[in-house]
Amino acid sequence: MTVHRPRATALFDRALLGTAAADAVAKLDPRRLVRNPVMFATALVAAVVTALAARGGADAAVTAQIAAWLWVTVLFGNFAEAVAEGRGKAQAASLRRSRSDASAKRVAAPEAEAFETVPAQALKAGDLVVCAAGDTIPGDGDVVRGIATVDESAITGESAPVIRESGGDRSAVTGGTRVVSDRIVVRISVDPGESFLDRMIALVEGAKRQKTPNEIALTLLLVGMTLIFLIVVATLPAFAAWSGAAVPVAFLAALFVTLIPTTIGGLLSAIGIAGMDRLVKFNVIAKSGRAVEAAGDIDVLLLDKTGTITLGARQAAEFLPLSGVAERDLAEAAFLASLADDTPEGKSIVALARQRFGLAERQGLAFVPFTAQTRMSGVDLDGGEIRKGAEDAILARVGDLPPPQARELRQHVERVAKSGGTPLVVARDRRPLGVIHLKDVVKPGIRERFATLRDMGIKTVMITGDNPLTAAAIAAEAGVDDFLAEATPERKLELIRDYQQGGRLVAMCGDGSNDAPALAQADVGVAMNTGTQAAREAGNMVDLESDPTKLIEIVMIGKQLLMSRGALTTFSIANDVAKYFAIIPALFLAGMPQLAALNVMGLASPQSAVLSAVVFNALVIVALIPLALKGVRYVPAPAATLLKRNLLVYGVGGLVAPFAGIKLIDMAVAALGLA
Repeated sequence: MTVHRPRATALFDRALLGTAAADAVAKLDPRRLVRNPVMFATALVAAVVTALAARGGADAAVTAQIAAWLWVTVLFGNFAEAVAEGRGKAQAASLRRSRSDASAKRVAAPEAEAFETVPAQALKAGDLVVCAAGDTIPGDGDVVRGIATVDESAITGESAPVIRESGGDRSAVTGGTRVVSDRIVVRISVDPGESFLDRMIALVEGAKRQKTPNEIALTLLLVGMTLIFLIVVATLPAFAAWSGAAVPVAFLAALFVTLIPTTIGGLLSAIGIAGMDRLVKFNVIAKSGRAVEAAGDIDVLLLDKTGTITLGARQAAEFLPLSGVAERDLAEAAFLASLADDTPEGKSIVALARQRFGLAERQGLAFVPFTAQTRMSGVDLDGGEIRKGAEDAILARVGDLPPPQARELRQHVERVAKSGGTPLVVARDRRPLGVIHLKDVVKPGIRERFATLRDMGIKTVMITGDNPLTAAAIAAEAGVDDFLAEATPERKLELIRDYQQGGRLVAMCGDGSNDAPALAQADVGVAMNTGTQAAREAGNMVDLESDPTKLIEIVMIGKQLLMSRGALTTFSIANDVAKYFAIIPALFLAGMPQLAALNVMGLASPQSAVLSAVVFNALVIVALIPLALKGVRYVPAPAATLLKRNLLVYGVGGLVAPFAGIKLIDMAVAALGLA
């Protein structure tokens, strides 16, 4: 099975526009149209005016033109949504076309050599499959045995293969990727039809997109405004009769449609769909529009240190024995405790001990795995034990030490911690031997990234299992605002809940199974695609490129979504003010000649004024489709500055544009003799 990462579709792709035009007509189905109350009301009015035009009369020609442009208004609103949906469907279609049937080598146990060949679609959660060099991984899962390089370019677009291995936080593999070297055994974690690729197709297609709370609230506001204008327009005939004027029903219908917020009503869905589409462009899959929207409001960002702020592959650099302990004895104890440790750190300890002292493996070792609660690992052998882990965890196990030994151990730990490294204390038979120095390197450019987040008003908090000294050194080097040291899954959850109870919105990046509870609790949980399956299931976003700093782009897209919605709502409402000056004088000019003073645009006739306003009302929707899909440009700045800029551009622009647009259309209508 070969897949290809979804690519962004050009906005004016001919095939896409043709499909969107056909879909816009299909969306005239009342069962689909009713989901957009403003467009549904416009369609009802268009149907009434169409019936009036069919009856004939003195103004039948103008009435027919008004009816036609009202239908065009509905079609343009549908077209905007169809274009946004079509971009996602085009990406999903390319994924479907690129998939092909694959087979899998299913085994009974991780150590088994014999396998049976079965179709990939027959695999179920829990099945074990073996993948050798050249094989395509048949489904999502976790590596349970071995290490291999995997080509994930089909999913991430990155050509460089990545390492996937059992143990640690880089064990997850995705169906459709290809093993480049070595051999691994994978435990399938999903049933047929529920793979990451299947979910990706559904998400980029927009099939599961639901309206966000903000979108629902705005829809309710638009419905309320529509009802208010319906009442206003319904009372106008009485005022007209009192003044001795008769107002045609078609003109009242035109007034109603031009006053209700049809512009934002037609573009609202497109803005939401386009937000998720922009995330796909950055290789991020959002599981819901709610997550994209929440990203625009977050003000606290929690980042896991290892693999996020630092490169993550901590390497053993040196052994620091206590007085009276030979370095070889410390290295041998660390070596034995790490033989069965599949983490990069454990493997680096084994490699360093072999390099320094040429140590050989031993049999009869009972490995004790690391847990977030004990914060240590090791082996049991020959009636004794060896443990390596965090200083406080080892000290709690060995008990009180003589003051000179405790002081020396503390000095070694502080020396490593102050350098930004991670100290691992080693003890044999509950007697401390010394410290292993693990080096961790901060990612290039990360400090500048955090400065950008700070400019956006976002507080950054580093989360790490390291001791406070190491955490403080890394935090200072990386430029984060705060840190949580010696973090357990419970402490991460507690920290997130504390921020949320204080009214803050929290985003969390993570890749390990121990990050899953925090990812699920956070308002925005971004799971790394290279992480474990548990983390990817818990998050509401997945970063295909596994770049934690990508959250800056995610936040900017979220803010861009909110700003686009607010800016176009402002523009839509401001538009209505200008339309008053076009239609109100036209309706009442016969009975109230003094209203001619309001005809500031100098429109040719009442019929021309009404028709020009309706035409402009329709054309402005299609003119704003590119902006709705591309989004309003976001620049990190205080909220007050952004509000002032948008009010100036879209508020004032919304007032001015209709005066110029309606006047130009009126001149064309008059010149062509259409009214």
